[in-house]
Amino acid sequence: MSASESPRRTSPGPRLDIRRNERPVVHRSAVQPEWIDYNGHMNVAYYLLAFDEALDALFDRIGLTRPYRRQHAVSTFALEVHLCYIREVNLEDPLRFEVQMLDLDEKRFHLLILMIDDDADELCATAEWISAHMDMTTRRMAPFRADLMAPLEEIRAAHENMAWPEQAGRKIGIRRRKAP
Repeated sequence: MSASESPRRTSPGPRLDIRRNERPVVHRSAVQPEWIDYNGHMNVAYYLLAFDEALDALFDRIGLTRPYRRQHAVSTFALEVHLCYIREVNLEDPLRFEVQMLDLDEKRFHLLILMIDDDADELCATAEWISAHMDMTTRRMAPFRADLMAPLEEIRAAHENMAWPEQAGRKIGIRRRKAP
């Protein structure tokens, strides 16, 4: 079941309020009991689920809703996702998800979603995401329709002067200390 089909899924929120140099809040949720693992905190797999729900909320708020996808036979496919875990998240912690657009072309977007403890206003995790717009009749990448490209361009333009986030563009590896 995709996040958009999840029983916890709420109706689409209002259109996105896009402001220059500000990351819009696209979703809020609380850590669910089934997301907790044997270590007593949110399990790795559920971070991706929570980020996916936030991405679906962004899509709903720019008009890429389930009915739109059916009507126009389009969707998005994730090409690459990088998760950074910054601090533990526990049962019922209130989470806020903000989005920063890093790049955009006619068929793909590159963004960072930030998971923030809404009470403490502390960054908990990030998901860097590159996805492609897909024509579902051919299952090939296709240009965004103009009505979707417009809000994506508006977000990109609003974020073009923002600092590149520390968690974006990283490579994975074990950091070694240099010998003295």
